[in-house]
Amino acid sequence: MEHTVKSYEAELSQLDQKISHMGGLVEQLLGNAFASLERRDPRLASEAIASDRAIDLMQKEIEELAISMIARRQPMAQDLRTIVSTLKVAGDLERIGDLAKNVAKRALAIAPETRPQSLILGLRHMTELATASLKNVLDAYMTRDDVKAMKVWNSDADLDALYNSVFRELLTYMMEDPRNIGLCTHLLFGAKNIERIGDHATNIAETVHYMVRGKPLEDDRPKGDKTSVTMIDTP
Repeated sequence: MEHTVKSYEAELSQLDQKISHMGGLVEQLLGNAFASLERRDPRLASEAIASDRAIDLMQKEIEELAISMIARRQPMAQDLRTIVSTLKVAGDLERIGDLAKNVAKRALAIAPETRPQSLILGLRHMTELATASLKNVLDAYMTRDDVKAMKVWNSDADLDALYNSVFRELLTYMMEDPRNIGLCTHLLFGAKNIERIGDHATNIAETVHYMVRGKPLEDDRPKGDKTSVTMIDTP
C-alpha cells in the first residue's frame, strides 16, 4: 500500500531496513558463537559476546522510530499492524542475540577442555537448523510471505526433536563417566539456548502471519521438546 505522504512511506521502509540489518547482525553473532564453541576459540567467543551490544542498540533505534511514527502518524489498520509487528520482531531478534551470546559464554567456559569432536556434532546440526529458520523467517518478513513463514513455524518440531536427541546423548556421556559432567552440562545449556532460538524464529513466523493476514494464528504451536520427561535407562 502506497501513501500520499512520501516521508511516511520512507519511514516504513526504514523500519524494514533496520530489521534487515538487525537480523544480519544476529545471524553473524549466532555463527560466530557456535564457531567459537566448536573451535575452542576464546578470542572469537569474546568478540561474539561484545557484538551483542550493537544488536541491543539497533532494537532501541527501532523502538524509538516505531513509537515516534505511532505518535506522529496515528496509523490505522495495516500500517498499525506493520509497525506493531516490527516492534515484536525486533524484540525476538534481541532475545535471539542474547541466546547466541550465551552460547559464546559456554565456549569461554569450556575452551580449556579436551573433548571428543563427536560431542559437538549434534549442536552443529542444531545450529544449522536454527540458522536456516532465522534466515527464512527474516526473508518471509521482508517479502510479507505468509507461506514461507508457516514453513518455518512447522519446522520448529524438527529442531526440538534434534534437541531431544542431543540431550539424551549428552546425558548418557555424563552417566558413563562423571568426569564428563562439567563439560556436558555446558553443552546442554548451549543446546537449550539454540533450541530457544528456534522458538523465537517461530514467534517471528507467527508475527508475519498476523501482519499479512490481520489475525493471530489459531493453531497450536508444533512442539517436540520432551526433555522434561526424558528417562535414561540404567544398566
